[in-house]
Amino acid sequence: MPWSSKEDTQESQGDDQSLRTVLDAHQCSDLTLLIASVTETMRKRISHTFTVQDEPHNTDTDSSNNPDDAADQLRKRQEQQEQQARELAKPEVQELKIAALEAFDEWRDSVLRRVGEVVNSPQQAQQQKHEAKPGHVDESTGQTKEVRENAPTETVSAALLELFPPISTPLANLPEETRILILHSMLLLLLSLEQYTADSRILLLYLTSSLRLPINILAEDETKVAQGLLKAAKEMSGDEETAKKAEENKISRKWKVGLASVAGAALIGVTGGLAAPLVAAGIGSVMGGLGLGATAAAGYLGTLAGSSVVVGSLFGAYGGRMTGQMMDNYAKEVSDFAFVPNPAASASEDHRLRITIGISGWLTSQDEITRPWRVLGHGSEIFALRWELEALLSLGNALTAMVKSAAWGYAKSEIIKRTIFASLTAALWPLGLLKISRVVDNPFSIARTRGDKAGEVLADALINRAQGQRPVTLIGYSLGARVIYSCLQHLAARRAFGLVESVVLMGAPTPSDSSDWRNVRAVVAGRVVNVYSERDYILAFLYRTSSVQYGIAGLQAIAGVPGVENVNVSELVSGHLKYRYLVGKILEKIGFEDVIGENVARQERELQVVEKQFEREKESQQAEAEAGAGGEGEEDADKEAERLQKEVDEKMRITE
Repeated sequence: MPWSSKEDTQESQGDDQSLRTVLDAHQCSDLTLLIASVTETMRKRISHTFTVQDEPHNTDTDSSNNPDDAADQLRKRQEQQEQQARELAKPEVQELKIAALEAFDEWRDSVLRRVGEVVNSPQQAQQQKHEAKPGHVDESTGQTKEVRENAPTETVSAALLELFPPISTPLANLPEETRILILHSMLLLLLSLEQYTADSRILLLYLTSSLRLPINILAEDETKVAQGLLKAAKEMSGDEETAKKAEENKISRKWKVGLASVAGAALIGVTGGLAAPLVAAGIGSVMGGLGLGATAAAGYLGTLAGSSVVVGSLFGAYGGRMTGQMMDNYAKEVSDFAFVPNPAASASEDHRLRITIGISGWLTSQDEITRPWRVLGHGSEIFALRWELEALLSLGNALTAMVKSAAWGYAKSEIIKRTIFASLTAALWPLGLLKISRVVDNPFSIARTRGDKAGEVLADALINRAQGQRPVTLIGYSLGARVIYSCLQHLAARRAFGLVESVVLMGAPTPSDSSDWRNVRAVVAGRVVNVYSERDYILAFLYRTSSVQYGIAGLQAIAGVPGVENVNVSELVSGHLKYRYLVGKILEKIGFEDVIGENVARQERELQVVEKQFEREKESQQAEAEAGAGGEGEEDADKEAERLQKEVDEKMRITE
């Protein structure tokens, strides 16, 4: 194994601080038991995804004194459970469950084995796997979480405790500096497996919670370790033979999606050589601190401490050298597919152990590819996904033109008199609105189809490690959320686990049926958040010709799948176009761990400016429409549709 050859000698040097010198035998045993208990809790969460759940009771109806209503509710719940049981019994569902558990067990065994090497013994660590006492697993499903009104830092802390509840351990009573040292050591040990999987990240979140440490301790440590590894990689060098081997290794990879921005080998100074291992204190001086000795730190990192190739693999170095042309043969039907870096990021200093990809769902200008995602903080490496630029510009311009039209203004006043779902199921849409629908229907249909293809390419990029050996968080609104949904469906089909840490889908134009969302839950190690609004009439109208019988995730909660967080933002989002300007506020409200408050406030001010301008243009256009009216209603609607199409075409010419 890559870490075992030097372990004993490095641990025995002098008075170097390590887990064995800081913790006594009982505390070492407590640590391995805690790791075993956390991993058992994580495994239980996976299994829980594939069990029949009792749907949450509707308090409005269940409180009725009418026995017929109560009996009807009971009958419906029983039918739902029977339907779940039939769905879960399908061979493909059981195969997915088995594959998910097998992948997790393989990772867990490697972690326990590694911890045993350092803390006590691999045999004892494996034995404690059977003695583990898993923590609480939330069994609620289909319930909508209230949007928190706390300060952002309080919200993040509350979310951490709720999502990754602490597991009781005597280690929580140790001095804070000792608990921080334990967390730091575990991060290094997990990295010594030569990858930082999504499961490893979730394990550390559970440890942070169980050791009663704030989340920023982990985030800051991840940043420090990332910078330390990259600094060490710059100092490594190799001879011609080892450089040749690295080149052969690069060529042998199937292919990498062109990353217009990812931290490439040239950026981090990796030579491609298998350098001779650094002196332990060399890497340790960078990785040490927090009470951990230099030699122990280097030993915990294993081969990562002495190989630029391994460091390069971790950070996706070789994927960064690829160009967009590499994917042309594979993704002929998806154009403009590239990962665009955060414009404020430093090429040499902003690399992190985690990746976050933001995906916009419609555009009115090219800068909206990256602009909504500037609210994301520096705890992870930020990219925006550029995909199908022309299709998204066409959709964005069509949507903004439609919602300013007289037909939409009249239609909305009629629609709000009934529920969205009444309009959908009964097809109760005003005739004037249907007349101008051709302005948006075609752009939406094209962008939706291409979004599905972009999701497939994104899944392939992740499977082929364009991001390196790092966990990825995906955040998207509108059709960007559909890209994520498509990506996760393909990851599930290809049994690709441990790649995705968390996902946030806002206003997703996707089905809400439990079978597909169970696939989503199965391939995401951390949070799965469905953000929806019951007032999103635009989404309802756009989706009206689709399979509405399967529900619409952007309009309702996901039921029957434990572990999916449903967040109702109807008070914030009164229209689909608002998601673009409320990304930061929504992320704050759900307790997302890395948001820049200053940029969130700037985004909200931008929304206020846009709304005022929008209202002025809307009033002007509707006044012109009324002044020009004089024919039949249908004739006026046809004329307005022609005017809107000309407006969209003109905007597209300007953006070319």
